[in-house]
Amino acid sequence: MNNPPQPTNSASPTMSKSQWLLLLLLSVLWGGSFFFIEIALTDIDTLPLVTLRVLIAALALWLYVAYKRLPMSYPPTVWVAFLAMGLLNNVLPFILIVWGQTQISAGLAAILNATTPLFTVIAAHFLLADEKASLQKIVGVGLGFIGVIFIIGPSLISELGLDLAAQGAVLAAAISYAFAGIYGRRFKALKINPVVIAAGQVTASSLILFPISLIFFDMNLTGFSFKSWSAILGLSLLSTAVAYILYFKLLASSGATNLLLVTFLIPVSAIALGMVFLDETLSLEQLIGMVIIGLGLIVMDGRLIKKLNRP
Repeated sequence: MNNPPQPTNSASPTMSKSQWLLLLLLSVLWGGSFFFIEIALTDIDTLPLVTLRVLIAALALWLYVAYKRLPMSYPPTVWVAFLAMGLLNNVLPFILIVWGQTQISAGLAAILNATTPLFTVIAAHFLLADEKASLQKIVGVGLGFIGVIFIIGPSLISELGLDLAAQGAVLAAAISYAFAGIYGRRFKALKINPVVIAAGQVTASSLILFPISLIFFDMNLTGFSFKSWSAILGLSLLSTAVAYILYFKLLASSGATNLLLVTFLIPVSAIALGMVFLDETLSLEQLIGMVIIGLGLIVMDGRLIKKLNRP
């Protein structure tokens, strides 16, 4: 068997301080989406909310692209890539997770979704020449997953196997996210601006989700409260438009495996935001989980371990 070709723009195995900061910011933006969704769902069903999320984000991103006078004309092959990215990164996981959560608890769904980096390490090892699995990666990702279990609640593990179809759907969503990260690496070689990639992805997602929402749901948007509209705009502009710009920027520079470590940071960010804005308290299990996630990230980064091993 021939070895896969080495990509012209390889990913950095160790992230810089600025990349770690962008990853942390991305986790805050996606962690904050839980607050926006909880508020918005008081006035709108889940799938129409997802549709509005990508529609508003697409409009905002294309306005920014036009303002910056970035290229907007691309060959059909690029638009096919946008469509594939939208399917893998938005449409399939959103639908699978939404359906899965109608059968299983949100906490268990979050734990199953946290398997994304595990699937990414495995898939990247076989599909990307510059992201091979190592003991350091496996240990780091394993620690991160254990940390997420502690944060969300170890007792939820007892629910595994009770509804295999729903749990399988959420796991399939995690696999879809993993392949999205790997597939998205191709955009760097195409030298497309991350803002344009984000716009193309959410536009493709909108074209798929909008007809589904029109057929199966009432898309009457009148009567929404100001609070709900504020949440929808926050979800669309911050947790989607800005978040995906960071996503594709990090994907190009740090690789799929490093990027999807954000899955471990999202619960940490959500807890921190809850403590700041909702006066929530931190439990001992959550604190232990945060420490374990921190250890996992330190192992994945590797620099501190190298310093400690120096004579």
